[in-house]
This record gives sequence, C-alpha cells and structure tokens, in this order.
Amino acid sequence: MTLLRSIATVGGYTMASRVLGFVRDILVAAVLGAGPVADAFFVAFKFPNLFRRLFAEGAFNAAFVPLFAGQLESGGRDVARAFAGQALSVLMWILMIFAIVMELSMPWAMMAFAPGFMDDPQRFDLAVQLTRITFPYLLLISVVSLLAGVLNSLGRFAAAAATPILLNICLIGAVLGFAQVAETPGHALAWGVFTAGIAQVAWLGWHCAREGMWPGLPRPRLTADVRTLIRRIVPGAIGAGVYQVNLLIDTIIASFLPAGSISFLFYADRVNQLPLGVVGVAVGTALLPLLSRQLRAGEDVAAMHSQNRALEFALLITVPAAIALTLIADPVITVLFQRGAFDAAAAAATAGALSIYALGLPAYVLVKALTPGFFARGDTVTPVKVAAVCMMANLVLNLILMGPFLHLGIAMATVVSAWMNVILLSFVLRRRGFLTIDARLAGRLPRILVASAVMGGGLWFGADALSVHLAAAPAIRIAALVGLVVGGLAVFAVSAHLTGAARVGELRSMMRKPLPPPAPPSGDA
Repeated sequence: MTLLRSIATVGGYTMASRVLGFVRDILVAAVLGAGPVADAFFVAFKFPNLFRRLFAEGAFNAAFVPLFAGQLESGGRDVARAFAGQALSVLMWILMIFAIVMELSMPWAMMAFAPGFMDDPQRFDLAVQLTRITFPYLLLISVVSLLAGVLNSLGRFAAAAATPILLNICLIGAVLGFAQVAETPGHALAWGVFTAGIAQVAWLGWHCAREGMWPGLPRPRLTADVRTLIRRIVPGAIGAGVYQVNLLIDTIIASFLPAGSISFLFYADRVNQLPLGVVGVAVGTALLPLLSRQLRAGEDVAAMHSQNRALEFALLITVPAAIALTLIADPVITVLFQRGAFDAAAAAATAGALSIYALGLPAYVLVKALTPGFFARGDTVTPVKVAAVCMMANLVLNLILMGPFLHLGIAMATVVSAWMNVILLSFVLRRRGFLTIDARLAGRLPRILVASAVMGGGLWFGADALSVHLAAAPAIRIAALVGLVVGGLAVFAVSAHLTGAARVGELRSMMRKPLPPPAPPSGDA
C-alpha cells in the first residue's frame, strides 16, 4: 500500500467533490442568500452532519478501521467480513432508535442546537421542519461509513472517496429542479440531503458486493469484537470530532448574533474545507488503515516512517494554502458567492471570517494526520482528554471574543483551539515514543515555510496589480482570480523546487512505490 498514492486517490476525488460543492454553494447562495431560510437550512444540514462526522466518520471510523484491518491481516477476508456484518447490524439498531428519539424530540433538540432561533418563531419552526427531513441522513451515512471502512482497508479508496460527489449532485438537482415548486427552497434542499443518503448507500453497497465483501445484515450479537468497537466509539466521538464540536459551539453562539452570522461562517468554512477536505480527509483516510496493518504486523519503524510522510505532505499543501486564503479572501468570496441575494456586505463579512479560518488550516489537517497515531493503537481515550481541553478553550474564547468581534471572534476562537489540539496531541505522542520527527521532515519544514512566504509575496503584488480587474464585471473578475491562483501555484512550485521543499521527481517516485523506511540507528544496544 503506497501512502502518497492512496492520499492522491482520495484527494483527487475529494477535489472533484469540493469543486462540485462550490457549484452547489454558488447556486444555494444565489437562491437562499444569507437570510432566515438560509440560516434554518444550514442548521438543518449541520445537525445530522455533526453526528455523522462525530460518530459515523469520526468515532466509528476510528474504532472500526483498526479492528477490521487487524482482522483482515490476521484472520483473512471471511473473518473480517463476518465482523463487519455484526458491526453493521448492531450499528443499524442503535442508530434507528436514536433517529426515532431525535425526530420526536426535535423542537427540544433545536432549543439546544440553535437557542438564538427561539426569538424568531418562524425561523425556529422552519429549522425544526427541515431538520426532521435531513436527520435520517445520519442513519444512511453511517452505513456508508462502515462500507467505506471496508473498502479502504482493502486498499480500494476510489469508490468511498467519490461518495460525496453524489451528495452534491442531489443538492444541485434539488436547487435546479425543485426549489421553485417546494414550500421553500430550504425544503427542496432538505429532501435532496435525504435522497443523497440513499444514493450513497446503494453506490458503496454495489462496490462492496463486487469485491465479495458485502457484510450482510445478520442477527445482531454483542460479540467480543463488537463490544470492543462500542467501547472505543464513545470516547472517539469527541477525540475524532473536536473540529466539528467547535463548529457546533460556534453555531450555538452565532445564533445569538445578528441574522446572517451563521451563514457568513458557513460559506467561509466551505471555502476553507476545500484544502482541508482534499488533504486532511485524504491523509486521515489513507493513514489509518496503513498504520493499523503495519502495527498489527509489528512494523513499528515503517509505521513511524508513514506518520512522518503524512505530516510532511500535510504541511507541504496546507501552509501555502493558508497563506493564500488569508491574502486573497476578498476576491475569492466575491467571485464565488457575490450574486443574487448574496450582496457585497455579505461577501465582505464572509471574507473576513475566511481570512481568519485559513490561519488554522494547517492545524485542522495536522490533527487528521496525528489522531491515527492513537486510533491505530486502539487508543480512543487520550484524544478525548485533549479534545475536552480544546473545547473548553474554544467556548471561553468564543464568549470573550464574540462581543467585540461578532462572527469574526468565533472564527478566531476556532483557530486557537485547533492549534492547541495539535500541540497537545504531538506532545502526548512524542512522550509515549510514538512520534519522532525524522531528519527529512525536520529539514523540509523551514524550506516549506520559505517557499510559502515567497508565494505569499507574489500573491500580494499580484492582487494589487489586478485590483482593478478583480472589481470589474463578473467574467473579468473570474479570469483575474484564476490568473492570480495559477500564478501563485506556479511561484510556489518553483520556490519549492529551488528550496528543496519538494521536487517533482521525488513525488513521482513516491507515487510509484512506497519509500523504504529509514534504517534504525546503529551503535545502540
């Protein structure tokens, strides 16, 4: 299994999904703008997605993949498939009960999730309606997460990485085909979310069956492995999802701010999610099964090498991306979203949030690269302790900063808590001997910083030179932004090659075959 090739596969499909997602968001912004219906839909969309990222993609994935990969390594495909079937059966029953309870108690749940909406009964009632439509997506996407874990453990990353594309297609279809005939455009989008869940289950189910690994749905039994899985899920829900929990806190607090604040943060986060999704999700998805199998096979040196290469690749992509998004946030948001109901004031407010969120971009991705070091060893408890500290810091900073800075203060708090998460996770891994920065990573980091700084200077002068074009007609603005982005990429590529931060030939070699792990130092007993 080649780490960089796996990351490239997941990242490539994720990039396609994010680009399609921008098309979706542009259409949604034009139809909904940043008003009450938009706020209600985004809350309805975030509510099941929070649980999806915490339990389905976060805790469940962190607990299931190491166990399944271990079964695959030691017992073979039949044993692993039987474990997956029992896990799916138990998961279905638990989530069906949970979904029913949430549907019945949705008004009370909404009071906790968006308490600021209670001052606006119409917006509150709409949020409850839309969330009742979208919430079953949690059940469907949890099945998707298990099936994706099966395929990823087999080294089949493409099908699972492509599933978000189906969500974007369904939402685009909802906007174009049903927004004008539904009760509100928010209702059309909510039903699009539900439909996407069904399509994603069918897609991955077919791919698992083709691999001969469809887990089936046997009678649920709490086997020893399933009990281990459940024990690891609960703490992993927080450890793997601190970023999503922070966004939940942001949403709750933002509901008390002026109308549109939730939407400003949502659109800014969507742009920030492009590099985060392409790199962060790809690194975490590819690294976890690889580390699990290497550690199960006793290949500790290879596992340390894989961890270092994941960190190196994450920094190589996210450091320049963070600088770029910080410097050109205004033209990015203006070109992507300023049209229809999304006016210049909304674009300026969103750009401010993006420039702050971008400062935390390397931290968000580094967390994705560090947490597999715990999960692959069956430790889902330690990240909980780290997450608890970070969430408390986020909450306190939100309350302090929201007064003077409004929604920008919420973005600031999220960034600080993300970097705190990186520092604490790294410290614990190093203290336990699970993370040793090798000479290659230590030498590459300053070179990445230098190349990124050179690119930042180029973007600064480029944005100033193109300022007239970036404020012109839409077609000219798009062309100017594309030119600015392409120019920034070219400057970074050249700078990275000249400084030795990355070289094309080396990346090609890593794509073709795994790099051999460095030999252990000699001369020590």
